[in-house]
Amino acid sequence: MGRRIRRGAGRSVAASGLVALAVALAPSGSSALAPAADAGSPRATAPASLAGRGPEAWREAGRGGVRGVTVGPIENAYHPGLGYGSAAYGRMLAECKQWGATWIAITPFGRVADLAGRGVDPTFEKPHLDNQSDVRRAVAMAHAAGLSVMLVPHLWVESGQWRAEIDPKTDEGWARWAESYRSFVLGWARVAEEAGVEMLSAGVELRSWVTTTRAPTFAAVLRDVRKTYHGLLTYSANWDDVEHTVILSELDVIGINAFYPLADKEGAGFSTLLEGGERVQKRVSALARAWQKPVLFTEIGYTTRPDPAVKPWEWPDAMKNVVVDELAQAHAYRALVAPLLDEPSFMGFFVWRVYADPDDVSQEAEWGFSPRGKLAELVVRDAFLARWAVDGDARPRFGRRARVPSVFP
Repeated sequence: MGRRIRRGAGRSVAASGLVALAVALAPSGSSALAPAADAGSPRATAPASLAGRGPEAWREAGRGGVRGVTVGPIENAYHPGLGYGSAAYGRMLAECKQWGATWIAITPFGRVADLAGRGVDPTFEKPHLDNQSDVRRAVAMAHAAGLSVMLVPHLWVESGQWRAEIDPKTDEGWARWAESYRSFVLGWARVAEEAGVEMLSAGVELRSWVTTTRAPTFAAVLRDVRKTYHGLLTYSANWDDVEHTVILSELDVIGINAFYPLADKEGAGFSTLLEGGERVQKRVSALARAWQKPVLFTEIGYTTRPDPAVKPWEWPDAMKNVVVDELAQAHAYRALVAPLLDEPSFMGFFVWRVYADPDDVSQEAEWGFSPRGKLAELVVRDAFLARWAVDGDARPRFGRRARVPSVFP
């Protein structure tokens, strides 16, 4: 929404005893990709035939890779008629289809005052019920365009701090926070169920909750979500804490907001960035094997500036005197994505991000994350059209050692 909280570059939460906690949280048969959908469900995204078969089940079911684009909202109170479900949003869906996307992510927000965790206000830029209605219409429009949908309820921290550091401090405070968050996410789970959303991310970067001994209360929220929502369930972990996230057994898909650094110093060439991407691929493979679940990058992105892969979590609004560098952004995209497309347990990714009005340029600086209209868009199109290991079909491969792409200087 034009501003984003800085992502932490390193873990800041102690996690003693979390291996035992993860085991305690894991239900029997936790390798299932998804539960069976109710007979009356508007979707059949989680057929029983996938249950208990690990990360290869998605490929064997013929689903193909998730080629996704996140479509961010427009602040409707200030730009009426341009948000989710509008004609402008419909034009953005058409662009995503032209890229080769098969999925979109929709990200409604709830408002949190600060890191004290006193509760979630579900109203953001317009009345909550109106926002829910807009999102339902947006989902229907995506389905009509032949796109699957992931719904991602987000938290907006008014103080400008990072949601991963929310800490109500006391047991009583955490209980109040868990109940407030439960109400927030269950409201969106009901929308997801009614609209036939194919996948729901039930949380985003909640490190202080899901990597600590507080995690069982989040697991309880996920179990309540499953009583309402019968599609695929994920959670969007931050890239540097997913291995310490102990609620993964509750999920169908391991979700990662994948702002991985690919180099540790400026001036790195493409071969160095590619080595970084290969390290990420190994981490993904190990994580999928450990939990017997497919891995999905719920967000990927690099800003349009020199060396965006060194500290990719740095938010563009905080930058000054930035040199726009489309080629650097494109190289970072290719270096991250290329090795992963050969990984059978890698389910796909969502590009971070475009906006619900393709004509609105006020939401992000020129050096921001969006690849739209830049060289990185060509890389995304190339990747979307290529054959992935998860596809199992005969499309052309995405050359990890190719230039970016051959028409570039």
